[in-house]
Amino acid sequence: MGGFGRYLAAALAARIASEGMGIAVVLLALERTGSAAYGAFVLTAWLAPHVLAAPLAGAAAARSRRPRLFHACALAGFAAAVAALTALLGRAPVPLVLAVAVLGGSCGPMVTGGLSSLVTGLVPAGPGRDRAYGWDAATYNAAAVTAPAAVALVAALGSAGPAMAVLAATGALAAVLAATLPYGDQGAGPAPDAPRAGLGAGLAALWRVRELRAVTSATTLAFVGIGSLTTVSVLLAAELGSPGGGGVLMTAFAVGALGGSLTLGRITSVEPGRLVRWALAGTGAALAAAVLAPSLAVTAALFVVAGVCDGPLLTATLRIRSEYAPDGVRTQVFTLGAGLKLTAASAGAALVGIAADAPAAALLTGIAGLLLAAALLHALAVPRGPGQPAAARTGSTAPAGPAALTGPSEGSATTAAGRRTPEGP
Repeated sequence: MGGFGRYLAAALAARIASEGMGIAVVLLALERTGSAAYGAFVLTAWLAPHVLAAPLAGAAAARSRRPRLFHACALAGFAAAVAALTALLGRAPVPLVLAVAVLGGSCGPMVTGGLSSLVTGLVPAGPGRDRAYGWDAATYNAAAVTAPAAVALVAALGSAGPAMAVLAATGALAAVLAATLPYGDQGAGPAPDAPRAGLGAGLAALWRVRELRAVTSATTLAFVGIGSLTTVSVLLAAELGSPGGGGVLMTAFAVGALGGSLTLGRITSVEPGRLVRWALAGTGAALAAAVLAPSLAVTAALFVVAGVCDGPLLTATLRIRSEYAPDGVRTQVFTLGAGLKLTAASAGAALVGIAADAPAAALLTGIAGLLLAAALLHALAVPRGPGQPAAARTGSTAPAGPAALTGPSEGSATTAAGRRTPEGP
């Protein structure tokens, strides 16, 4: 198995472990304590550190002289926390359980954006790297489809404890695979004499580089809606006369997203910013149409369409981060972007919880409106006209300052010849 093939295996294993935690923690808490609320508190402790740990994890990864060891240790810490929660939840004092969840959640940014930042060092610049990001995005969607189903199946055949143990083993497999990745030849890790980027450098890049600012603000707004979609799907299915149909709708969305990432997400001839706007607008339009659907079957079909439209969004986002993140803060940009999206999704889930008494159709309309607003926000925030390569930055090891945060990063697919157009290479 080649380096990128091992990366995909590691990413899929890590993201299955991450995606499965949401249902596994609640099931285990319910089984051992009879309280789903306890599981929700543990899950909150698991998710809460993501946005705070993102800049720290990104900066530590960027400064690491041995990136293979750093990523493997981060994934091993993630797996160890899952294993510890398997043993402690419902049996140990609550503060200890919550502390373990916080520590494990602090490794979360390396499972999402941190791993994705490695693609730049594993695949040479060009259309091949863009396609690689399509495969990377597919691991998120594949995990979203398979992880909840696998946890539910193992729990049904035995108990939630073995289901959590499977997630821990999957995380450990990801750590072992990450330890074998070939980083050395692609410039992973800082040069010995390179200045170190500060903790705020990634956030500065997200703000100063207009392409990064546009995609980050748009996707963060969109994920306020996406984060509430699961709850709204349950409410919508109940209103349609199928109380258990919420899982069907979310499975339809996840399957559509997987298909979209493997097909539309692999289109490298379309400028990624344009793909972001199409994806957001298409997802919003499909969900808006689902508001008027007369039955669960029609609603599920429209959720599939919405998922297909959503599929290329992550691929395009990863391409933009790779192309425009300054070399010294690339991992920070990836981890911060992922942390902000996850925080926005958590906020969306909390908001819909507060408004759960409203009609489900109204809530789904609100989600569609957020996605359409995100598409408009990106269109307004993105720079006018094609970006130009920053030739002066090629081969530079200067720290990320205002002058260094204006163009594509060294080694990106656009550095040599400017941004691609649909007619260009």
